[in-house]
Amino acid sequence: MKITELQMKDVIAMETGERLGYISDLDIDTQRGRLQGLVLTLKGKAMGLFGKEEELVIPWDQIVNIGADVILVKKSGYSGYSTSQKSESD
Repeated sequence: MKITELQMKDVIAMETGERLGYISDLDIDTQRGRLQGLVLTLKGKAMGLFGKEEELVIPWDQIVNIGADVILVKKSGYSGYSTSQKSESD
């Protein structure tokens, strides 16, 4: 599967049915060559036109299913973070 195919899918919280956003990038561990998670552009942000664009990282172990049109993720016990939080801690 190509990243462009993933980017066309809605990311949905399994418990609530809430649409979280779209995939903008992948979080890859280059040392091990493993996919760590998906980076989402949060819904409601129009390409950064109305303020700073927020991103959220969904860890790979929170992904339940990748279907034809949607990607289901667990939201309960969620350990994702926005990239603005990540850059502050780095």
